Amino acid sequence: MDSGKKTFSNKRKEKIDKTKPPLTSMDSAKRPTHQTLTKAVVSSGSSSSSLSSSFKYAPYTSEAMESLLAELFASASSIKAAYAQLQLAQTPYDPTSIQSADLAVITELRHVSYLKRAFLNRSLQLSSPLQSQIHEQQSLLKTYEITSKKLQSDIDQKDSELISLQSELSHLNIKCRELEMKAYPNKTLASLDGLHLSGLNPMHFLCALRFAVKSVKDFVRLLVEHMKVSGWDLDAAAKAVHIGTPLKISAHRSIYFESYVCNIMFSDFHKKDFNLEFLQDRERRESSKFFDEFIALKSLNIKELLQGSEEKFTNGFKVFLRAKYLSMVKSRMELSFFGDLHQRNRIKSCHEFPNSDWFMGFAEMARRVWMLYCLFYSFGLETKASIFHVRRGTRFSEVYMENVMAEENGVAGKVPAYRDKVVGFTVVPGFQVGMTLIQARVYLSGID
Repeated sequence: MDSGKKTFSNKRKEKIDKTKPPLTSMDSAKRPTHQTLTKAVVSSGSSSSSLSSSFKYAPYTSEAMESLLAELFASASSIKAAYAQLQLAQTPYDPTSIQSADLAVITELRHVSYLKRAFLNRSLQLSSPLQSQIHEQQSLLKTYEITSKKLQSDIDQKDSELISLQSELSHLNIKCRELEMKAYPNKTLASLDGLHLSGLNPMHFLCALRFAVKSVKDFVRLLVEHMKVSGWDLDAAAKAVHIGTPLKISAHRSIYFESYVCNIMFSDFHKKDFNLEFLQDRERRESSKFFDEFIALKSLNIKELLQGSEEKFTNGFKVFLRAKYLSMVKSRMELSFFGDLHQRNRIKSCHEFPNSDWFMGFAEMARRVWMLYCLFYSFGLETKASIFHVRRGTRFSEVYMENVMAEENGVAGKVPAYRDKVVGFTVVPGFQVGMTLIQARVYLSGID
């Protein structure tokens, strides 16, 4: 009985052994690694008899195997490059490129198939490993170039979307301002009526900033009128403001003058005392005091301020007004405009202010900037507020800057790609109030 079991067991074992795959066949679920294959080939000298019984061809040398692997890696890189080209040609659809990439993939797959057949048939003829490595690097370089094109295409698409959104935002801002002027024709700061310190937020500061910038534009128009009447060369005057940024067309002169005015009016804005000797006590002033001053000044017109009806809130402004006027309106300028220095002398005397249209225009602009300053320092320590300018030559950034020509043209500027442009000069400084960033308005170099 035991011998019968052994006979049956031996027969079953022989049957199982016959079903085992030969040494040359590879299980698809457990493919040998590159190191295993290399070791098997390199060690062929020590086990030539066993290999010859399994392989029906003479084993390859290690040099031949190195060439084969280099050729396979080169083919894989070529397939990857061709497939990348095939993906790139899908969007936008390019049938010629698709056909070319498809043919390249098929060609490389056929080459890999040839290597397999030649390897098994002992007819393998390979180039040197160095040539294969060169071919592999060329394919990798082509893949990187295709990837770079794809990324550049994505960037261009995002830029196009950004310009479209900026244009839409510009139109919406213009409509918003038109509606605001219709609703409040003589009082653009009406949205700040009834404001309390507890409800103060960055949007209120943005409203006051627009109010101040509008006053700068109004004064620049008054300045240009006096220049024309006095026979000034406006182009030469504009070029003198920013010597490093050439004036391309005369229509941009007012932008240069706006920059000149803002540069002086916002100078030392980051200091509570404006770097003025008679305002040093403001360094210790609390935010609530600045807010009280803002509320008081908002209800007074310029004549009431100059008459000093409320000394508590007007003395600081008068110091600011005198300092900024004497800094901006030089003696030669005033002498050219009016033929004398009477207004300048009256301002320096600290006794009274002129009542001329010229000085009242300047004083109204100074009042709005001073109110903006009071509101700026009304934000407490928990809401950090800061001001920044952009240096000439800085690469344009849509995050921190706004192209001043966008408003002039009614669209997002005529520059096709802002990232390739640099700043010529800052027109209006930028601000950050808490987490809200208010872009600096800049003039870009090279705008036609």
